[in-house]
Amino acid sequence: MPSLITPIRRSDVRGPTLYAGFRDDLRRHIIEHKRPRRISIGDRVTVVFENRHTLLFQIEEILRAESILDEDKIGEEIALYNGLMPDGGSLSATLLVELAPDADARRELGALVGLDEHLVAHVGPHAIRAAFEPGRSTAERISAVQYVRFPLSTEALRALRTDGTVVVLEIDHPAYQHRTICPPATRASLAADYD
Repeated sequence: MPSLITPIRRSDVRGPTLYAGFRDDLRRHIIEHKRPRRISIGDRVTVVFENRHTLLFQIEEILRAESILDEDKIGEEIALYNGLMPDGGSLSATLLVELAPDADARRELGALVGLDEHLVAHVGPHAIRAAFEPGRSTAERISAVQYVRFPLSTEALRALRTDGTVVVLEIDHPAYQHRTICPPATRASLAADYD
C-alpha cells in the first residue's frame, strides 16, 4: 500500500461508474479519517489537513458530481489534486473561512486580508508559518477557501513523529486572533502520513 503522501495515479481512481458502488462506505471512512485532521481555529476558520485518502476522495467526488468520464479531464483532476498532496517536507491543508448565512461576505472576507501572513503551526518548539497558494486573495478580500503548506524541517518532522509532541494552530491576524491546541489524535494522524 502506498504511503499517504504518495501521488495519486490514474489506476487509483475508479471513476463515477465504479465509485457509485462503494461511495457510502468510503464517505463514512473519510469522515472518520478527517475527524482528527479538521481543526477549528476560533469561530470562523477551519483547517483540514490533506493526504492521499482525503484527496483521492475529493477526486472521486468531483468526477461523480460533474460526470467526468473523459480520460484527459480525469488526468487534469488528478494533477490538480496531486498539487495539494503533502510531501516529505511539508504538511498540506485546506483552510476554510466559514461565514454565517446572513453574513456580509465581502465585509467579512475583506477584514481578513493579509491572513496569509498570520497562520502558524507550532510543532513542539518549532513555529512554522504557513505558505499560502498564490492568487487566492486581493488587496480587498480573500477567498473563503485557501490552500496552504507548512514546510517542515527535519527537526520539525521528527517532533511531529514523536509521541507527546504538542501541535498548536495559531492565527495572529490583527482582526482575528485565535489559538487552538490540537488533540493528540491530530498529531498521531499527521505523523502516520509519513510512515
